[in-house]
Amino acid sequence: MNNLPALALSLSLLAPVVAMCDDTPPPPPPQNVWTGKGQAGYVSSTGNTVSKAANAAIDMAYLDGPWDHMFHLGGLYGRSTGILSAERWDALWQSNYSLTQDLYTFGALRYAHDMFSGFAYQASGAAGLGYKIINTTATQLSAQVGVGYQVVRPEDITKDPASGAVIGRTLEPSQSGVMGTVGVNYSQALTNTTTLSDKLLVNVASADTLVTNSLALAVKMSTKLALSLGYAIQDNTKPPAGLKKLDTLTTLNLVYAF
Repeated sequence: MNNLPALALSLSLLAPVVAMCDDTPPPPPPQNVWTGKGQAGYVSSTGNTVSKAANAAIDMAYLDGPWDHMFHLGGLYGRSTGILSAERWDALWQSNYSLTQDLYTFGALRYAHDMFSGFAYQASGAAGLGYKIINTTATQLSAQVGVGYQVVRPEDITKDPASGAVIGRTLEPSQSGVMGTVGVNYSQALTNTTTLSDKLLVNVASADTLVTNSLALAVKMSTKLALSLGYAIQDNTKPPAGLKKLDTLTTLNLVYAF
């Protein structure tokens, strides 16, 4: 039941997709060149941390014939009343290989480090099949499912009752096992300058089930610059005792495309 906020958010976005899409295929992406975007901005966070912080991220893609390689690196850092209150970074690499125009296989590696989630790190590798359900100029919707392996390292966090500062960390034994994964990516051009996007990822394993959902509304100011308002959910079903399962992030970022 703890996954319902993220799942409901994604399903609510997917409902109007079919009505809004058209039949115009998107322009072919450039071959053999890195493209992407970098963004940075202000963050207001709730959950295991309540703070004002700065965040930055870079997303890149490289298309080489049937191969499509994607890379993501993101970070978050914040302090509250002189105390470190947020430190998180995550990295993702995924390679897709097209079997048909819409069907593809994928392999993905993910690593996340969060000083306040109750996990020193969460790492996983997965492979499976994906399908482009809608692929037009205005609307892109794809889903993928696969299996893999997950390794997590829980840690007990002790905080000072008065200040809230972390005064102790105790690493617990790492836990690993087979993992199932499901992902849904959605993008909808609302106008010539405004785009709504949503990314859902669910990694299911015995040690911990991780649900992440990132919703963003981007408004172009030029061909290179945009403003993006985002809302992200991260839900760990089995954090160490005393820590919350759900974290949220609200962001306002300046985005530069290259």
